[in-house]
Amino acid sequence: MDATVAFGSPALARDLREAGSRRAVAAWLLACCALVFAMVVVGGVTRLTHSGLSIVEWQPIVGTLPPLDEAQWQDAFGKYKLTPEYRLVNRGMSLDEFKGIFWWEYFHRLLGRLIGAAFLLPFLVFLVRRRIPGGYGLKLAGIFVLGGLQGALGWYMVQSGLVDDPRVSPFRLTAHLGLAILIFGAMLWVAMSLLFAPGPPRDDPAARSARRWATGTAVLVFAMILTGGFVAGIRAGFAYNTFPLMNGSVVPPEILMIEPWWRNFFWNMATVQFDHRLGAWILAIVVPVAWWKVRAAGISPRAGLGATLLLAMLAVQIVLGIATLVNVVPLTLAAAHQAGAVLVFALALATAHATRRAGAELPNRSG
Repeated sequence: MDATVAFGSPALARDLREAGSRRAVAAWLLACCALVFAMVVVGGVTRLTHSGLSIVEWQPIVGTLPPLDEAQWQDAFGKYKLTPEYRLVNRGMSLDEFKGIFWWEYFHRLLGRLIGAAFLLPFLVFLVRRRIPGGYGLKLAGIFVLGGLQGALGWYMVQSGLVDDPRVSPFRLTAHLGLAILIFGAMLWVAMSLLFAPGPPRDDPAARSARRWATGTAVLVFAMILTGGFVAGIRAGFAYNTFPLMNGSVVPPEILMIEPWWRNFFWNMATVQFDHRLGAWILAIVVPVAWWKVRAAGISPRAGLGATLLLAMLAVQIVLGIATLVNVVPLTLAAAHQAGAVLVFALALATAHATRRAGAELPNRSG
């Protein structure tokens, strides 16, 4: 082949520019994934330290600055004193104690603003410079819209704890957590699609079975995270702090004590925690089968590695969950358990993606 054609053709230059753009956009999305991961962990700590209701106003712009002097601190504290949480739970709290819970909620909200800026500003730069690969503009815009909805949902959740009962709605809490995981998953999936070109389709029975098991595992992990949201929402982790039995029973007798029966799945501590435990047992069976299916299909080294890492991370996550439970939800273990849930989901999603797009990594600029 002529050297000029090989190294100087416009087509090759376009291909290299496209590959560079795909890597740059993917790196940006992965950085945003890291920020969302941190947001989920900080959000968990905010909940565990009962800090989420300490800021009683939603001020997306003005609220970027914390109180800067004594008068502003007293004003913020005065507004908190009007809430049910102060009157019913924290009456007599000192200003220094208030600052302790204020800062967790403040950093949680500040991180949310940072994520919005970290997503929007590079997105606009890529858009203006026409560096967004074809077919991805609407997907990225959709993710930004979800981020905006997440901010509004966060305030909607906080509002539920500012009237009457000083606890946020478990439904709103779970929706807030679930949407954060969906945003994380969407960015991760798009980043992987940008980094790995699709390979030749595999439609043999082994490949189809591996795809089904990998995809089903990712769905189950997401559902498991939602059950964890309800555990957190009604503080079910502070009850039945024994394992493997629940206070001496495989199935606690009070599991259907609330009428009508369906309310047990959302408001009964026994039922909510049992569902979360059951999800762990199901994953303990499903993930090894998925690992075996993916490895046996031999779709790609990436798929096999993802399945192996998923299997290992699930084992770590189950140990963290048990330790969190039997030690009655200490802050460090509980935060690690919430972080572990995101990592398990990320690995499940990466494995599912690898079974669907079995291509190699995009070539380097050097070819």
